[in-house]
Amino acid sequence: MKNIFDFFKAKEEKRKITMISTYEYWSAKICEEAGIDCILVGDSVGMVDGGLKTTLPVKLEEMIYHGRAVRRGAPNTFITVDMPFMSYQVSTEKALENAGKIMKETCCNAVKLEGGEEIAKTIEKIVSAGIPVMGHVGLTPQSVHALGGYKVQGKTKEEQKRIIKDAKIIEQAGAFAIVLEAIPSDLAEEITEFLDIPTIGIGAGNKTDGQVLVFHDMMGFFDKTPKFVKKYVEGKKLFIEALTQFKKETQSGVFPGEEHTYQ
Repeated sequence: MKNIFDFFKAKEEKRKITMISTYEYWSAKICEEAGIDCILVGDSVGMVDGGLKTTLPVKLEEMIYHGRAVRRGAPNTFITVDMPFMSYQVSTEKALENAGKIMKETCCNAVKLEGGEEIAKTIEKIVSAGIPVMGHVGLTPQSVHALGGYKVQGKTKEEQKRIIKDAKIIEQAGAFAIVLEAIPSDLAEEITEFLDIPTIGIGAGNKTDGQVLVFHDMMGFFDKTPKFVKKYVEGKKLFIEALTQFKKETQSGVFPGEEHTYQ
């Protein structure tokens, strides 16, 4: 993906969009080499890299730091950066200022905001300034306490109607794409067919226009992951094996060998 119009084209051609959420130079570099369409610098960095319980404490400066690192690792990939908690909820003016700061200092392609009808005017304001916005409905981690925890949304008719309404409002506000998180697959399919902009699912079934996973989850770095995560490799196991071997060889004097030694 080079720009937002590539997202529209992908939906039109029914070509699935691949997005990976990651936060470092090295992992971003791997994603670009693998041909991933889009990288999301998510505020989940606070939980994945920082060991936090929620995304709420993550600061704007931290998102900018990680956004810069990802851009250096993936100079040719479409990059979206999350706007962290309270960086866009205070006022539309403050939201625009912070969105502009992210764009200028990270050289990303877009920002992502969580929420529905309540942030529509904020999205309009940011988009009107020429900054592309990706939406996010369903399970919105920044509202974890209001939602009662990390759990599937849209199980009742009322919740489904609200999510559909929010998704349409976000589209009308000018978002170029929308993340659907932790909602029933039939609801995600309905929203995908209903909207003109592409949907990117995470825990939303396979009928969305694309999929996103956290790099560290899919690489198997953690023992416990959500139901929707598929581990494509047992990364933790491989890393422990390598470190154990390093310790063994160091203690026995096998490492470093002649090939690793300066003469």
